[in-house]
Amino acid sequence: MKKIEWVLIMGKRIIQRARGKGSLTYRSPGHRFAGDAGYPRDGVVKVIDLIHDAARDAPLAKVVDSEKRETLIIATEGMRVGQEITVNAKKPVIGNIMKLKDIPKGASVFAVENIPGSGPQLCLSPGTRALVVGQDGNNVTLKMPSKSFKKIKAACLATLGVPAGGGARDKPFYKAGQKMHMMRARNKLYPRTSATAMNAVDHPFGGQTKPGQSKSISRWAPPGAKVGSVSARRSGNKK
Repeated sequence: MKKIEWVLIMGKRIIQRARGKGSLTYRSPGHRFAGDAGYPRDGVVKVIDLIHDAARDAPLAKVVDSEKRETLIIATEGMRVGQEITVNAKKPVIGNIMKLKDIPKGASVFAVENIPGSGPQLCLSPGTRALVVGQDGNNVTLKMPSKSFKKIKAACLATLGVPAGGGARDKPFYKAGQKMHMMRARNKLYPRTSATAMNAVDHPFGGQTKPGQSKSISRWAPPGAKVGSVSARRSGNKK
């Protein structure tokens, strides 16, 4: 009688589960990051250095105040070492940090605070900017890069101008190695295999040319099945 050998095929963790485990492949390389960008205290500060931060595309400017306190801010396009910047300024000069209520209509701003004292949170990417549309009482209306309008407290700080580094991502990747080095700098998984190209033991959508099941999945699904459109508000084609 012929002996039958059974081979047990073990699958791998799907990407969602591997991220949750937090191995070195998915862990943030925070030791290479320059630090958080903020706003210095009121007064005149001086730019002492322009640095690259692996955590962001826009360059950072290191500024120092009269008491030798150093702060990192998002660099403005055209900024140079030795330039003096006024914080909470009243005069609209490119690079100055001002309250929204003091900025004239039509001006371009970036690194906008969401609430007073929160630090720069909006429009931090290179080349992005918001336009000051108008003021209504204690709120200022901004036209965001998405063409939507957002009301923000007039006491929030913002920087006049445009973040430096715009257009850096317009250059295409001519070979896969260039993108691999960029992704590796931030511990991003690259290259990534599509779900339908995997085997059935490695992903719920594996072993088929398209998902053989609904892509909508409950938010409370187990980690091995939580793929696709998690807790989707709607499904199907728009009419």
